[in-house]
Amino acid sequence: MANLIVQGGKPLSGTIRPSGNKNSVLPLVCATLLTEEAVTLSNVPDITDIRKLVAFFESMGSRIDWNRAKQELVLNHANFGGDLEESEIPRGMRSSVLLFPALLYRLKRISMHSNVKGCALGVREIDPHLEILRQMGATVSHNDVLELRLERKRFKAARHWQDYMSVTTTENFVMAAVLADGESELINAASEPHVQELCRFLVAMGARIEGIGTSVLRITGVDSLCGAAAEVSSDHHEVATFLALGAITGGEVRVERSLPEHSVLINRAFAKLGVTVEYEEGDTAIVRKGQTLRVEGVFTPNLLPKIEAAPWPYFPVDLLPPMVALAARAEGVIQFWNKVYEGGFLWVPELVKFGAHVVTSDPHRIIVFGSRPMRPAVVDAPYIIRAAVALYMAGACIEGRTIVKNAASIRRAHPFFVENLQKLGAEVEWDES
Repeated sequence: MANLIVQGGKPLSGTIRPSGNKNSVLPLVCATLLTEEAVTLSNVPDITDIRKLVAFFESMGSRIDWNRAKQELVLNHANFGGDLEESEIPRGMRSSVLLFPALLYRLKRISMHSNVKGCALGVREIDPHLEILRQMGATVSHNDVLELRLERKRFKAARHWQDYMSVTTTENFVMAAVLADGESELINAASEPHVQELCRFLVAMGARIEGIGTSVLRITGVDSLCGAAAEVSSDHHEVATFLALGAITGGEVRVERSLPEHSVLINRAFAKLGVTVEYEEGDTAIVRKGQTLRVEGVFTPNLLPKIEAAPWPYFPVDLLPPMVALAARAEGVIQFWNKVYEGGFLWVPELVKFGAHVVTSDPHRIIVFGSRPMRPAVVDAPYIIRAAVALYMAGACIEGRTIVKNAASIRRAHPFFVENLQKLGAEVEWDES
């Protein structure tokens, strides 16, 4: 158990540099299995999911050199092989499904208990992944055990139209298609920054991909991929999180390497809550101290202001919780709409323990009535990274002692979360007892 002990009510101010993007580094690490040559990744965050993948690779014979101090990871899978029954695919992390294409390509047969899951955002099916693998030549069977077989040397090319813009399904399609026999096409592809980053990384390894950043990807398979080097981009979710922390506590926070090109809608959402984000030196994002949190009005008087989240290029679903926490402190009323996860607001009753006034309309929508008196609380964080962060935010802006219990999920994306908070002047620590 890992609890956050928070002494709130103090403005957070200072400068931080965000970690490497968890949603980028996980598919990049999985994609390294597609080549026999060494791959070097820099700006790699020391997060729990990467540790699990590294342990799995090493158990299967890969040579891994991870310099945590330099945040550099060198992977060489030339000797990868063996029995998956002795080296189980990592559990408790949604990104395990991203191993499927490379494992099938290398081993031709994989089997596992069909319980691959990540956080508690609701039902996150693996059927779309199995569907594309089947279309590309794999056979799928399952009862209590899921078994995948590839009865040929390579995947075969396929044309697929997704039901919805699934990020991980898009990434799996691409990783299978780059080594497939023929030309593949994916329609309704996800185009999040981390999907684009994976595609560019594969191109650096010798893949042929057209349409990067669009909803249609065309991929011509190649015989093999080579080694490459890549730097993991900053986590735009962490950038927004620390800007939100500055705003909710009334401090002035600067975030370097903030990727402003990905932040237009994010900054617009901040503006709806009275927060202005500025930039200096190109990519340093700043929230000035003492900003008044106030919901921006709308011209249509019978409608509520709203922030709605959906697949990119919509506002990112992962950033709804920090915005909800901000709204609880802002003057006014605003609606939030999560168009992806039916469990995305299940953590809200914990926010209410602070005194926040939130009405749940349905599993996908809530209405926040802001600026209600709030008090410190002891709350239970769900296994949702930024919901745990949002609960910390509530405690950080209220004078007194708050405990966020079971907050370890934060470490899945933010390796130096507490250290960064302390640099900003926060009184916070982990309690591992």
